[in-house]
Amino acid sequence: PAPLDLNAATAAELDALPGIGPVLAARIVEHRRQHGAFRSVEELLSVRGIGPRLLARLRPALREPPG
Repeated sequence: PAPLDLNAATAAELDALPGIGPVLAARIVEHRRQHGAFRSVEELLSVRGIGPRLLARLRPALREPPG
């Protein structure tokens, strides 16, 4: 599958990623709502429950935001 756009993905699309369940997907969407668009995939580290290991696992499935 094509890499997912972190700033356009729905909670359901995020939930389908490896290591992300419904709770973490909802946290990502909520973080995006409160803080605006992610400027990089690295910013996922500011979401509670996402650490360096999970980020490394997710990176191939996510497209880096433009800019």
